[in-house]
Amino acid sequence: MDKILYIIKKYIPVKLFKALQPAYHFIFSWISAAVYRWPSEKLIVIGVTGTTGKTTSVYLIAKMLTAVGYKVGYTSTAMFGDGKKEWLNNKKMTMPGRFFTQKILRDMAKNGCQYALVETTSEGIRQFRHRFINYDTLIFTGLYPEHIESHGSFANYKKAKGELFKHLKRCGVKYANNDKCICPSDSGFKKIELNRVKKTIIANGDDEEAGYFLSFWAEEKKAYTRNNNFKKDGVEAIKYSSIKSGGEGTSFSVVGEKINLKILGEFNVANAMTAVSVGLAERIDIKKIKIGLEKINGVPGRLERINEGQKFTVLVDYAFEPKAVSKLYEAIKLISKDEKQKKNIIHVLGSTGGGRDKARRPHLGKIAGAKADYVIITNEDPYDDDPQEIINQVAEGAIEVGKKEGEDLFKILDRREAIHKALALAKENDIVLITGKGSEQAICVAEGEKIPWDDREVTKEELKKI
Repeated sequence: MDKILYIIKKYIPVKLFKALQPAYHFIFSWISAAVYRWPSEKLIVIGVTGTTGKTTSVYLIAKMLTAVGYKVGYTSTAMFGDGKKEWLNNKKMTMPGRFFTQKILRDMAKNGCQYALVETTSEGIRQFRHRFINYDTLIFTGLYPEHIESHGSFANYKKAKGELFKHLKRCGVKYANNDKCICPSDSGFKKIELNRVKKTIIANGDDEEAGYFLSFWAEEKKAYTRNNNFKKDGVEAIKYSSIKSGGEGTSFSVVGEKINLKILGEFNVANAMTAVSVGLAERIDIKKIKIGLEKINGVPGRLERINEGQKFTVLVDYAFEPKAVSKLYEAIKLISKDEKQKKNIIHVLGSTGGGRDKARRPHLGKIAGAKADYVIITNEDPYDDDPQEIINQVAEGAIEVGKKEGEDLFKILDRREAIHKALALAKENDIVLITGKGSEQAICVAEGEKIPWDDREVTKEELKKI
């Protein structure tokens, strides 16, 4: 399919292609929903959107609801689950095509899921992939500039996200029994007996754009926040506090309970609060929410430790844009309990091609150059761009803050070779950070081709050679 789309884009005039796109996307969204018989009508559907934190939020919500006793399906950048099995996302798309999405929703319904979680992107929204999905709860994790070259401006990017929240008012009413199973509501008697699923918006109240997303229609609105002064008419504030981070995880307090996450990074507390907020919205006791969250050991490809018995730490993470990478450095400071001991950070990174936010490339290099002791810049997802040119542009940022090629800066086109170099440089107690792909299953190169790849598996293979 990717090859076919590539050929179509190559030979159809750009103006004609762009003119036909909206109708094409809308029609196929309707057809896909019809083919699979409108499966979202049989599920409580939770959509998660934002610039960062979507995937982790989806995973934490899914695992929390599962631990409580519900059957849950989900689609995310990292993984898919249909209520029977889970597997890594090999689509190289956060929000897959309409037919895949509608089919997996149908499979979730067939497998007896009560809940479906759909990580929903601005690109997916622009292509009407959210249409003909009957959402019940929408979650906004936060917003900052990303995909600007694709959308044209930050305002357009925000507006694209807003279309999802605007869509909530179009979504039909559902009724669920006490087990959260959607039931038909053919008669007035049934409507009285069953619990109506309230259309709900949950937002990160500490984000500057929270007010915009909370301004859309919903029957219930909630905001999770660290700000004791947060007040907004019609919005319930769920306040959390006492955040503590360490090398083994992070803890925080909410609704009178202390929750101990086995996940690194203070920023992951906000992601966990999406799960807390969903749980509270679904009338789940906070003690059960706590138990569910504390069972989770990590999220695939998100600050994931790779351990093959080596005497240094290896972390693989999906972060590919400057703000997310900066947050990673806050987390890795806490890995060692012995803060007096000097340890080197060796960072393997790159940047994507395909016309995606070229301006961020030197910024990524600058962050790595300032924070890491050794920087190794390599190929990531070049698409039709020249991968060496991308590497050079990232390197410019590292050089600007003092890194010297051949000494503490290395440009290595082959990603496997770059990972091997990082591991070979590492000494006892050092930290090797490999970012940009996380648990992704392919490298995207020219003409729509995908090369099978998994940073975690390659890292394990190369550790055995050290």
